Amino acid sequence: MCSHILTNFWLRHWISDSEQEEHGGPAAKKASYYLAVYGFMILIYVILDVFVNYVSQVVCGIKAARTLHDALLTRILRLPMSFFDTTPQGRIVNRFSSDVGAIDSQLPENYNDMIGFIFHITGTLLIIGYATPMFLVAVPPLAFMFFLVQDYYIRSANSLRRLISISKSPLYQHFSETISGVTTIRVMRGLVQQFVAQNETHADLATIRQYVFLTINRWLQVRVEILGGVVNFSAAALAVLYVDKLDPSLVGLALSYALGIVGYINYFVRTICETQNLLISVERVLEYSQKPTEAPVKTGVMLPENWPQKGHVVFKNYSTRYREGLDLVIKDVSFSVAPAEKVGIVGRTGAGKSSLTLALFRIIEAADSFWARASDPSSGLSSTKKLQGNGSTSQSFEPSVVGGLFSSGQRSGGSIEIDGIDISTLGLTDLRRHLAIIPQDPTLFAGTIRDNLDPFSELSDTDLWTALERAHLKSHISTLAGGLSFEVAQNGENFSVGQRSLICLARALLRKTKVLVLDEATAAVDVETDNLIQRTIREEFKDRTVLTIAHRIKTVMDSDKILVLEQGRVKEFEEPGELLRKEEGLFRGLAEQAGEF
Repeated sequence: MCSHILTNFWLRHWISDSEQEEHGGPAAKKASYYLAVYGFMILIYVILDVFVNYVSQVVCGIKAARTLHDALLTRILRLPMSFFDTTPQGRIVNRFSSDVGAIDSQLPENYNDMIGFIFHITGTLLIIGYATPMFLVAVPPLAFMFFLVQDYYIRSANSLRRLISISKSPLYQHFSETISGVTTIRVMRGLVQQFVAQNETHADLATIRQYVFLTINRWLQVRVEILGGVVNFSAAALAVLYVDKLDPSLVGLALSYALGIVGYINYFVRTICETQNLLISVERVLEYSQKPTEAPVKTGVMLPENWPQKGHVVFKNYSTRYREGLDLVIKDVSFSVAPAEKVGIVGRTGAGKSSLTLALFRIIEAADSFWARASDPSSGLSSTKKLQGNGSTSQSFEPSVVGGLFSSGQRSGGSIEIDGIDISTLGLTDLRRHLAIIPQDPTLFAGTIRDNLDPFSELSDTDLWTALERAHLKSHISTLAGGLSFEVAQNGENFSVGQRSLICLARALLRKTKVLVLDEATAAVDVETDNLIQRTIREEFKDRTVLTIAHRIKTVMDSDKILVLEQGRVKEFEEPGELLRKEEGLFRGLAEQAGEF
């Protein structure tokens, strides 16, 4: 701005020298001299303008946007599952779309414009004040009026901006759910129009709020232009009143700047308001970026080589809940699974079968443990701490670490041990990479079959084909175009549920872990595929500990032991034959209902 003003002052100086020469004063220098200095000033102005814009938008803007985005993405991927259970997907998508988009593109530009308008308005007022000093008397009341208009507008605009951001989340959520269930919606008569009407309702709400926001912008523009007109009138009137005492060329320069101040002030106020509105996006991103995460991925505990070597799993008085404030889903559970033992886990819906799996992988933590409380915003534990173990043996957390949360070195929620090591002392990566699971909903990712079987490219193609052969999939995969390079669609849509389950089985075979969990892995497949998976498990996992959550009682009849859960508690834990001989036994009742006895 200073260089821009200097160029105009240089033109005024050029004109003044020319006028003095016409009236008999000293001769003016050659026009080439004035043009050379003017060109040099313009060059300096261009260089400074490019430099300021590059620093503010490219260096600072992109770096700040990248920092905020990376912090948000990293934190979202590390948040506990309770967050995703209570937060609509559309709200998360809104953070990564509208809010991150505003931070990426609009916020740096608005900051740059705001700083530029501050210098333009300040420079204009200084020039007017220098040309007509009496104008400085009118600056305080005019500034006060601008402040009142801006403050009144900002309060309304900020609230509306928040409402606009909030109204987009249900729209994104509803649209995402509609796309996911479009087949079902089309099949059900009348649901198409219902979903269209719901989408229109969400879209109308967002549009109405956006329209009101545009309306108050017009309200601001009218009042700012009125105040800008007052500034122009004041400058011109004072110049006329004191015309004999003022330099005409300087007054002309001041009036030319005064004519442009209306636009500057208008855009300045709107830019300030828009910047504050855009900072709401920063606030919303930081809200998720500062949420407490689950336990650390790494700790100082040194695991024995090839841990677990035996696969001995022990639950000791273990209790857990999905999040703070909810009832316990597992209540004081204690049992031991011997190395290489096959245990079937059965029970009615809601008995806590899948919760045992989540606890084993520490998707949910022991009740009243540090990490269970840290993941709850109401607990006051907003930051995580790195808890250290003292070696390869089981280690309880020190009471002093978490302010007396544990007493006498024993946690109130109990513990889970694998080969004598308390899994709560391990980092999540150290724990989960040594366990294998075939979930109820087999998950495949977009990419090649090779990427899905060996995401870290640690194995050879021979190992992959061997695993597919043992999972009874080699013949099918070999017929596909590209074989292991065949592209898997999103969520594995180009494979059947049974084939996806077999691919997950092959993935588990490649892991070579001593503990395998089957979380109702055959619940959605046909009986033939179920038998195929069970036969593969019996043959290929004979030396591993297998925990099978059963959907069909027949699936676990050949297990070494059966664990029967009821309302989160262990009711029976014996061999299948022993349980079937109990006339009043819970397992026998389940078998009779399933027609297996």
